[in-house]
Amino acid sequence: MQQGVFRAFLITVGRKTGKSHSVQLRAVSYNDMVYFSRRNENSDWLKNALENNRVKVDFDGHTHEGVASLVTDEILAKKISHLKYPGEERASEVRIVLQVKLTN
Repeated sequence: MQQGVFRAFLITVGRKTGKSHSVQLRAVSYNDMVYFSRRNENSDWLKNALENNRVKVDFDGHTHEGVASLVTDEILAKKISHLKYPGEERASEVRIVLQVKLTN
């Protein structure tokens, strides 16, 4: 997987419904991981991924299974924001970053 920014569908299992939920997001590929971020924790996709870390990421016509976790390294979180929003003011915002290690 090449490093960079791309559009992907993050597919999670609903923490309340148990049903599959899909949302298209801007993703960052960096060091063999896929990253998604938010300004705050108030999104269903983030809450779902933290509740059930088995997720899927769909891009380039393929669906990949993965394991999600929260990024706790502030330096890495800042790096992801700068990769996601190069040259934009919002790259400096503090973000909550979810990383996905693809397993297939």
